Amino acid sequence: MNRYIPPVTKNLLILNTIFFVGKFLLLMQGIDLDVVLGAFFPASPNFKWYQIISHMFMHGNFMHFVFNMFALWMFGSAVEKALGIKKYLILYFVCGLGAFVLYNLVNFYEYKKIYEVLIEQGAPLGELYSYTKLSPIEAKNITITDVKEWLNAMPSGVNVQLLFELFRGWRTPMIGASGAIYGVLVAFGMMYPNTVLMLLFPPIPMKAKFFIPIMIILELFFGFQNQPGDNVAHFAHLGGAIFGFFLVRHWLKNRYRWN
Repeated sequence: MNRYIPPVTKNLLILNTIFFVGKFLLLMQGIDLDVVLGAFFPASPNFKWYQIISHMFMHGNFMHFVFNMFALWMFGSAVEKALGIKKYLILYFVCGLGAFVLYNLVNFYEYKKIYEVLIEQGAPLGELYSYTKLSPIEAKNITITDVKEWLNAMPSGVNVQLLFELFRGWRTPMIGASGAIYGVLVAFGMMYPNTVLMLLFPPIPMKAKFFIPIMIILELFFGFQNQPGDNVAHFAHLGGAIFGFFLVRHWLKNRYRWN
């Protein structure tokens, strides 16, 4: 078995590991890197331009990190060897940007409807904006009593649940390399469609040309389900997959040779 990991994939694995370890070391010092480097919705007061790239190196927990790095090693190595360093880098970061774009386009559509309803109901959105831009330390000092008192003071007719949804959207960052990695998955499926993959759950063999589309369909299904408690950015995954598909198709149409 060829254990060689090509340079870009290897360096991405190293960088992601450094950020993951650094996140927990800094958390012990009271610094939350998810808030600093995660990608907030552009209308949020917490959004910074560099988060468009930096969010790709942050992960929520150990399993999130492990599964992403395993996929990056398994599929990214083969794709990089086929594409070469330059095109592989373009693929990876364009798909990561595509994930950010589609995820926030969907959010814009959803938050716009919520915002308009709350405006009509006379909700104090200026106060909500102030709560949203609190630093992590300031936010921790807000007690449940404070929140309840603020919500109880809402003008009659204000939908408190919608107010909370808007707050959560402005306050919660998107993190993870999953969007970029979904683009790499799609590239692998397009270049090596007949490669047989052994699934983990259930442990059955399946060709890449069947496995990858099933993954995309599941992301689309769960994205529209929008289940409470589901904190997976399904539309970010889809964004990475879509951008990866069109980018690789463009290269194939231009008769790029996979050597």
